[in-house]
Amino acid sequence: MQKIAIIGAGLIGRAWSIVFARAGFAVSLYDSSQHAASTALGFIAARLPELRDAGLLADTPDAVMARISLAPSLEAALDGAVHVQENGPEQVAAKIELFAQMDAIADKSCVLASSTSGIPASAFTRELRGRARCLVAHPVNPPYLVPVVELCPAPWTAQEVVARTRTLMESAGMVPATVKREVKGFVLNRLQIALVAEAFRLVSDGVVSPEDLDATIKHGLGLRWAFMGPFETIDLNAPGGLADYCERYGRLYREVEAEQNPIEMTPELVGDVDATMRHDLPLEEHAARQEWRDRRLMALLAHKAKQPG
Repeated sequence: MQKIAIIGAGLIGRAWSIVFARAGFAVSLYDSSQHAASTALGFIAARLPELRDAGLLADTPDAVMARISLAPSLEAALDGAVHVQENGPEQVAAKIELFAQMDAIADKSCVLASSTSGIPASAFTRELRGRARCLVAHPVNPPYLVPVVELCPAPWTAQEVVARTRTLMESAGMVPATVKREVKGFVLNRLQIALVAEAFRLVSDGVVSPEDLDATIKHGLGLRWAFMGPFETIDLNAPGGLADYCERYGRLYREVEAEQNPIEMTPELVGDVDATMRHDLPLEEHAARQEWRDRRLMALLAHKAKQPG
């Protein structure tokens, strides 16, 4: 089995461990906190039977669990690894230090990838001797249930490294999307930011309540977007396809875009929306709702797997 090193055992690290172990890779999981590493193993052991029941695990939970081991040190985790998936703090200084260590330790052919949500690879790999083998592989939480992963190279990342990482991710059951150049927030976050900012604007302007805004997405756009992207959506929404759609609705788009100035998330606005969320979901029930979300994602992923492409 090819070895994958997972550095950082938090929410994303433990999810990546499931992704790669489920696909047949040997996973070496390392975290400087022994407690975090042990907690991650407990989470993985609890999730694997649920994945099996949902039809999302080809092998038995015991067989998958046997592929995951806790590494006693960073050196042990990286020894013999073909790919490193880093999941450390979202801090440039911390990533500079960690990537310098990994670049010095890992085999020269090993790819070094970061799960960062928004820090470009150029910000923490510029001074590395092996910077050509570094890139961002940004997942969506949790990656063992949401398969898209954005591959975001730095200007100096070797194209062969991007290609290798894309092949690796596909073999792990992920759906890679290559971001051709560095851009703040990558692609998925920029799309999410556009929608969330408009959601705050509509609530701030008294157009809709937070509850009805969420309902519009989960019972409207979200249903279509679970199976197709925005370009395919509009392509199917006009008899003549995408060009016809743009001809019909281009003026409306321009008029609405003209109204969409940046929205300031003031403490008052955030407080009002947060109060609505806390009324419906007290913080003491937050963890249980996260588990509910993951089980719903499991069911949706299992359903999609049975459908024609």
